[in-house]
Amino acid sequence: MNIRGKSRSFASALVIGMHLAIAAATTACDDKSAKPGGSAPAASTTPSATVSAVPAPSTSASAAPAASSPSAPTAVPDAVAAQHVLVAWKGAEKAPKGVTRTKAEAKKRAEEVAARAKTGADFSALVAEYSDDPAAKERQGSVGKFTRDKMAKPFSDAAFALAVGESSGAVETPFGFHVIKRNQ
Repeated sequence: MNIRGKSRSFASALVIGMHLAIAAATTACDDKSAKPGGSAPAASTTPSATVSAVPAPSTSASAAPAASSPSAPTAVPDAVAAQHVLVAWKGAEKAPKGVTRTKAEAKKRAEEVAARAKTGADFSALVAEYSDDPAAKERQGSVGKFTRDKMAKPFSDAAFALAVGESSGAVETPFGFHVIKRNQ
């Protein structure tokens, strides 16, 4: 009985260690400055030798997707990188002088861009075709890597809510309607 108690303690400690390793690996994946070879690889090698002997890892294996799943949409990074298409309307802040469309027309055009982006159209080509921001066209829509406080709140909220590779719907800011694709 005493040996079983020790085995169960070891198994519990192993499961807890695996959860910590998963959490550390998830955090390291989100941090581009983290160097490979940290504590996560050592932790992942140790459990693999004992996983078959412990029935609990099947529970932790089903918990692993839950641990990695929230990190994409809910674990918000400090900064993201994105591209955008800006569709301005006449009178929008910093709208180019040649823009004559109404706000409703701009929204409709941005929704068209969003629909094409969601079906897999090349985002850089969408920027070239639709964007009213000449500087964005030169950079293929890239706004680079930014922190939440560097952009208009609706833009940041939308960009930080996206998964990497995902594009937004039409997002209104004082500058017009944006369609955003998160790249990192």
